[in-house]
Amino acid sequence: MLTGPFINAAAVLIGGTLGALLSHRLPERVRASMPSIFGLASLGIGVLLVIKCVNLPVMVLATLVGTLIGELCYVERGISGGVNALRNLLQKRKSAEATGAHESFIQSLVAIIILFCASGTGIFGAMREGMTGDASILIAKAFLDFFTAVIFATSLGFAVAMISVPMLVIQLSLATCATLILPLTTPAMMGDFTAVGGILLLATGLRICGIKMFAVANMLPALVIAMPISALWTAFFA
Repeated sequence: MLTGPFINAAAVLIGGTLGALLSHRLPERVRASMPSIFGLASLGIGVLLVIKCVNLPVMVLATLVGTLIGELCYVERGISGGVNALRNLLQKRKSAEATGAHESFIQSLVAIIILFCASGTGIFGAMREGMTGDASILIAKAFLDFFTAVIFATSLGFAVAMISVPMLVIQLSLATCATLILPLTTPAMMGDFTAVGGILLLATGLRICGIKMFAVANMLPALVIAMPISALWTAFFA
């Protein structure tokens, strides 16, 4: 039974509600310092996953080719286009008297929707639980999302808590689809897939910390091709 998506969604729901109730009572220094801690935690998780690599060339090749595919297909730009379309849709619904503060609210809300629903951590965690039954990635993400939701909800209100609904739908869909792949996998394929996911989490952590702004969305195709490359490598080179 899948548990990770429900735990993650509950964390966003509770965190968003708590943050809305706290409003602006949370000190600014806490809001400023916590994102770096989120990034550090993501880096730590990434390191733990990368060391599970079975075939190092597979991890490197899948990351390189997957990112190249993402770059050629403009994955991140496509997501940005969807973000802009959603922002424009919301802006059309605002009244003519709406202020700049309202526009800022819309932009922040759209950004947090993408952060919770389309992050590499969530996508990888949902796929991993579907294939292995291991919900640890999504549970770890739930802790990060809880505090993130608290911080954002102090300014965005209860809207942050409502993001838990589409996030739950997306993660359940990914995990359910991943269960269909499980009978075709081997331990080596799972290890290499996990290692590629770790690379994405390292990139995510570096981006959150502001060290290097990796286009993480463009790296997502690496998760799709990791297992096929691992199977081919094992068949012809291992």
